[in-house]
Amino acid sequence: MPDFKDARFLRQHIDDILAFYDPQVVDGVNGGFHQNYYDNGTVFDKGHKHLVSSTRMVVNYCRAYQDTGKERYLALAKHGLSYIRNQHWDTARQGYNWILQDNQPVDQTNHCYGLAFVILAYSRCVEVGIESARADLYRTWEILNRRFWQSHIELYADEASPDWKQLGDYRGQNANMHCCEATLAAYQATGDEVFLERAYTLAKTVAVKLADKTGGLIWEHFGKQLNIDWDYNKDDPQNLYRPWGFQPGHQTEWTKLLVTLHRYKKEDWLLKRARALFDRSLELCWDDQHGGICYGHAPDNSICDSDKYFWVQCETFAAAAMLAQATDDQQYWRWYEQIWAYAWDHFVDHKYGAWYRILKANNDKYTNEKSILGGKCDYHTMGACWDTLAVL
Repeated sequence: MPDFKDARFLRQHIDDILAFYDPQVVDGVNGGFHQNYYDNGTVFDKGHKHLVSSTRMVVNYCRAYQDTGKERYLALAKHGLSYIRNQHWDTARQGYNWILQDNQPVDQTNHCYGLAFVILAYSRCVEVGIESARADLYRTWEILNRRFWQSHIELYADEASPDWKQLGDYRGQNANMHCCEATLAAYQATGDEVFLERAYTLAKTVAVKLADKTGGLIWEHFGKQLNIDWDYNKDDPQNLYRPWGFQPGHQTEWTKLLVTLHRYKKEDWLLKRARALFDRSLELCWDDQHGGICYGHAPDNSICDSDKYFWVQCETFAAAAMLAQATDDQQYWRWYEQIWAYAWDHFVDHKYGAWYRILKANNDKYTNEKSILGGKCDYHTMGACWDTLAVL
């Protein structure tokens, strides 16, 4: 096994992932980036683009430029930024196209989740010196708040019709979690306190107010007045953005956000809740037989989805590293090593590079599709390595 705490290992691993995408990432026909890859790097479904992948890939290249100083990564970030501005952004309706096919919109539903990643991408662009993205950032921030913010519950709504005339009744934690992530990045890029205060408010609402309704862990699905919806997507447990059940990966993503907030607001509850979310999720969802963290557990604590998803493993090892630094508790470094060892054995593709997306409970593969639009572009894997490098 490599030394997973060695910064040289982590940087080399990031380079290996970037190398998987580099030869064919630019879409020379439609613009932007290719988003669908087989295990060997072959691109499929070339014209199909998703807002989430378009924005996350810009984040990838901004962070790669920050870490390496290589101008080609800055050029790729600017290339992806241009696609967001010219193809995803729809001036007429003042919204972002969710899904495109050959640059034609096929789904124009307005998603809070999407705006969160748009803000994250613009924030990272500002951070690497693309100053023109600052105006885009504040424009999207204004849209997010005007269209989705629900001040009476201190949470964002999730979805609106393409013309913005109908706002859905669903309220979910996932979009709000990523809004917290995005506003933290916006604060780091701009120093504007308004972003930090919104991130803090979202953390209090989701990680305290909502979590306290369900025994200290964060449920995913709620109604307009934050009434718990225990049955939402119960018949669709593998829904890409709104799966049923408690999601250990989301608990540990909140761990990361709470630890980050603690750097700016030294309030004890932030670390206490961060540890509680992490500890309980690993207690319930670590697979002692096959290794790895299962995807979800039911309200009765039984595993409801035993599949292994790439993002759950990497977000959790990053959370472990951040907790280890923040608390000086060595158990978190032990978790870090254990999760990495499992991922190294089963998720990392040592032949072609990057990570597999999803495995069965016994770690067999489902598919030879390594990355898919909206579902994976190794944003989580490289991001987890960069988060750990910041700790080291």
